[in-house]
Amino acid sequence: MNILASYNIKGGVGKTAATVNLAFLCAAENYRTLIWDLDPQGAASYYFRIKPRVKSGAKGLLQRKHELSTAIKATDFDNLDLIPADFSYRNMDLYLEDMKNSTRRLRKILKQLTDEYVCIFLDCPPSISLVSENIFTAADALLIPTIPTTLSLRTLEQLQHFLEKQENNPLLLPFFSMVDRRKNLHRIITERPPKTLPPFLGCQIPYASDIEQMGIRRAPLSSYAAHSRSNQAYIALWSEIKTHLGLPSSGKIPS
Repeated sequence: MNILASYNIKGGVGKTAATVNLAFLCAAENYRTLIWDLDPQGAASYYFRIKPRVKSGAKGLLQRKHELSTAIKATDFDNLDLIPADFSYRNMDLYLEDMKNSTRRLRKILKQLTDEYVCIFLDCPPSISLVSENIFTAADALLIPTIPTTLSLRTLEQLQHFLEKQENNPLLLPFFSMVDRRKNLHRIITERPPKTLPPFLGCQIPYASDIEQMGIRRAPLSSYAAHSRSNQAYIALWSEIKTHLGLPSSGKIPS
């Protein structure tokens, strides 16, 4: 089982769009795939038309009053399931503080699903908190969408320094997101990213209206804009990520 967290300290960088599209592509290759929406905004749940309601809330899941599998919902797509978020997730930090081994709670809970899924995508809230530390412990890799701006690079540097002090570090896979090549700064940063940061993946996700339409269509890009430049970029990104994970192609990806 591979656990991939779409994470950034900053918000509005394309985390949920990356989660939804990459998870869809993973499932389209016949890999059993799960998204756990950890963001109380519930955007990933919304995109898949799943009600943001969790029995006993985040506290119940963390305290294992109910098995995690009871919270899983099927999406409209083969091989792709989702655990929705609800507003109780805003208090997850508080619940974790009261628990033993509080930074390893998510990892322990996710072990229940080891035999059920090949890939689990965590759609993470923007922040650095006890929930984030749980994510760092649970994830095999952090997918870090990064807008090519000065402040976004700064937050990536902050994350890099934070993780250097931790015992178990996930693989860092930053990639440029919402790239607008009409902007001089975007061109400069994407062509010459700072060498002091973790190396960026080669694929870049463009700033594009068809990605924004996911909120209207409430579906992954492949289902309504399969041949768009944006969807092709996500396909190329997924291919790069698979290489880093050592996952072979096992089926057909929508092109």
